[in-house]
Amino acid sequence: MKMDPRCTYCLLSRVHYEAELATDDKDKIYRAITECMDVMRNTYKPGVAAGVVSTAVHRKAYEIIENNDPYYNLKELSNSTAQKVYPAAKDLIYQNEPSLKEAFRRAILAAVIGNYFDFGVMGFDVGEDVFDETFMNVFYKGLDVDDTSEMFKMLDNVVYVADNCGEIILDTFVFDLIKKTGGNITLVVRGEPILTDVTMADVRQLNLEDKVDRVLTTGCNAIGVAFDEAPQELLEAFDKASLIISKGMANYETLSERKMGPIAYLLQTKCESVAQDMGLEKGYSVAKLMR
Repeated sequence: MKMDPRCTYCLLSRVHYEAELATDDKDKIYRAITECMDVMRNTYKPGVAAGVVSTAVHRKAYEIIENNDPYYNLKELSNSTAQKVYPAAKDLIYQNEPSLKEAFRRAILAAVIGNYFDFGVMGFDVGEDVFDETFMNVFYKGLDVDDTSEMFKMLDNVVYVADNCGEIILDTFVFDLIKKTGGNITLVVRGEPILTDVTMADVRQLNLEDKVDRVLTTGCNAIGVAFDEAPQELLEAFDKASLIISKGMANYETLSERKMGPIAYLLQTKCESVAQDMGLEKGYSVAKLMR
């Protein structure tokens, strides 16, 4: 996905948000915003990929605020909130003893709802105090784009590119269903902390290694996947996958820039730029397969 003019003010809003998470030093916050504006001015050109700009901007912000994980407490909060809703979500997925195909569809829906965990997105906020209610409402509403039937045929060798903490706990329902079909799962997480995204440290803390066949990282703290910084092992995994499952908007912004597939995008369209690029409406619950 290419950078959209609307991304500029959303990105700077996010810089302001994370700077205030890290410090109450007004001068440092001012510096973070102004220097990130300079980075954006130098990187945002017609046709440039959104991930290139956002990665450069957030790296500069982290440098200025002198904190490589300003979202740490929010990541912990997201995980604890997801753990509270987990038992009810499991009951819904396996209610009335569904077929594997139907249980997979429900698990995908639960994982997509988990994508609501995304603190700092301008104009979008689902607090931990209402997430359980939000989960139930969206679950009963269902997916707005539902390609799960086609996805279900492609589960032999899945590469699952994770997004945020919190939602990763709900992603485990999908892992379980893929394993029940006899499929193999490679989980991909960030190489270093960035926003609320899952890292290897989170994988170990949540014992996710037991849920999948192997875990790889993106090799760095880029937004989404920076292919020029990605380990060769990850690139080979993408090439050999029967299906790539991509969680969240940042992964969409970067993976959609590269010819690869089949790839299933699981996300909430939380902004107009991503929704428009996908040919959808803002506010959709999406499980969209692209070949």
